[in-house]
Amino acid sequence: MPQPESRRPPMFTVTADTLVAVDFSPRTRTPSPYRRLLSTPGARAFTLPNLLARLPMGMFSVSAVVMIAGSRGSYALAGAVTATGLAATALVAPWIARLVDRHGQARVAVPATVLAVLGSLALLLCVHYDAPAWTLFASHAATATTPNTGGMSRARWAHLLKGDERALHTANSFEQAADEACFMLGPVLAAFLCAAFFPEAGTLVGAVLLLTGVLLFAAQRSTEPPVRRLPHSGPPFRAPGMPALLTVCPAMGAVFGSMEVVTIAFADAQGHRAAAGVVLGLQAAGSCAAGLLFGTLKATGPAAERLPWCVAAMTGLLILPLLAATLTGSLPLLALALLVAGMATAPTMVTTMTLVQQRTPEGRLNEGMTLAVTGLLGGIACGSAAGGWTVDHMSPTAGFGVPVTAAATALMISLARRPASIPGSDSRQMH
Repeated sequence: MPQPESRRPPMFTVTADTLVAVDFSPRTRTPSPYRRLLSTPGARAFTLPNLLARLPMGMFSVSAVVMIAGSRGSYALAGAVTATGLAATALVAPWIARLVDRHGQARVAVPATVLAVLGSLALLLCVHYDAPAWTLFASHAATATTPNTGGMSRARWAHLLKGDERALHTANSFEQAADEACFMLGPVLAAFLCAAFFPEAGTLVGAVLLLTGVLLFAAQRSTEPPVRRLPHSGPPFRAPGMPALLTVCPAMGAVFGSMEVVTIAFADAQGHRAAAGVVLGLQAAGSCAAGLLFGTLKATGPAAERLPWCVAAMTGLLILPLLAATLTGSLPLLALALLVAGMATAPTMVTTMTLVQQRTPEGRLNEGMTLAVTGLLGGIACGSAAGGWTVDHMSPTAGFGVPVTAAATALMISLARRPASIPGSDSRQMH
């Protein structure tokens, strides 16, 4: 029977007047928390298809703005159409998520995705054939059935890692970094496709990727959370602490929606519309890097106490793009400012989603996370419309004041309606 390797004592020797100690004991390397996370059985099988399905989420809005503004010559119209689609999603997505919780991910996500893809193709055809403006609003609203692919992935992690809060924190950080990576690569890919081929190329490729990714993701049945019949669990938005938390989400969403439209308009005004995707991608890159780093750290104190600090950091860093655009008018400096400003996004969103998971009733996790996402989408819709209006009636430079104002609003809400710690939830916090 093999004996465990004993620890070898250090060797001491003397050279001239110096004592040298050499330790020959074996070195052990602590594996990366992300390596341990992805070694979970079945994790890679559902993660890769989910990333493929999530990539179009960073493509559709940019593709729509470039496609509509290029053909109709109005950023206000492009922003309004995008806002309409996001607003429709905010209304429909909780219903889709409720169906997912009741009937399972595979049974609901696939038909919902097919309907959403048909809506994207309808928008493409309406723009290509110069259909009336109202058809753009109607067809883009039809994409509202797009399932919350990020939420379904987080639900799988919550099922696989139940009881391991440290690993779940890493999973939430990984998922947020994945979101940011998709929003980093998505705009770049969309802008390249629209500029290099034809204006509708970004929407077309995004629809194909979404459908393919969801089909492959839904096929991974071994990691799908089981359906739980819990008739006595109330709706997530009535759970203790959730109303205050969900109130902050629209204001944060307005930051993202306005920044997207304003940045595209600013790059267009500088004569570099095709570079808009790269500039927006740098903001997501900063958030992605911060999210991965955040996942390796141990969270201290209740998440409810950390949220206002995260939002305050976001507000302060968003002043940098405003200063870069106002004082220099330089697109490269704006890109650098967005890279730095994006570093506050992931920690804020990870903290928000952690709170949502803690406060959502059992068996309603997809619905609870989707409510937070739809709050963000509603804010993105308002921010997109506000950003487009500001660009058309004032200037792209002035438009960078919109995300700063939205972030400041989120900060005031988080302080005024500071979510209190839920009784019994402290035991689930990491120390």
